[in-house]
Amino acid sequence: MHGSLSRFVEQCNDVVASMSEAHDRVTAIAPLMHTLIADADEFLSDEHFRSDPDHYARNAIYICPKGDISLFSLVWLPGQWTPVHDHGSWGVVGVVRGMLEERSYMSVAGEIHGDSGIALKRGGVTLLNPSAISSFVPNPDHIHMTGVPTERQTCVSLHLYGRNMDSFHIYDVAAGTRRLIKVPHYESDG
Repeated sequence: MHGSLSRFVEQCNDVVASMSEAHDRVTAIAPLMHTLIADADEFLSDEHFRSDPDHYARNAIYICPKGDISLFSLVWLPGQWTPVHDHGSWGVVGVVRGMLEERSYMSVAGEIHGDSGIALKRGGVTLLNPSAISSFVPNPDHIHMTGVPTERQTCVSLHLYGRNMDSFHIYDVAAGTRRLIKVPHYESDG
């Protein structure tokens, strides 16, 4: 593992071990992510830039064996979007290349209990340029869709999650429902 990536993982593990609150963790890790994305060209390899013509691509960079954190490079071709989803975790995102767009949703009733009867309304939009950092915490869940409009260039972003991000809830806004899905990713050699 490259030195800057190894330091980042070690520092993130230290933060997780020393801080129990999600908001404290993302506050401590956001500047670490900013430093990491400045070194991205030094540790990202070709496998971290894999794309998929059918949907955005998730390329594993590091998944903690204990499941405490996971780091992915996401590659967004023009016109690729996530569904409306949450994470069930805290996280920190940094943009390496391109511009990532995030469209937020909010629960009309506040906290969500169950998988039906969920009324969501649109919130604001955030545009993340190279070196921009964003973070989120659960409870209330960060519900949004993220992607790149067709008129923009390919985007590459780094996503650190406070768990092995192998699943999340996707929302059917019109039906007022959500369901948990498995989220695939490409493996990396390390």
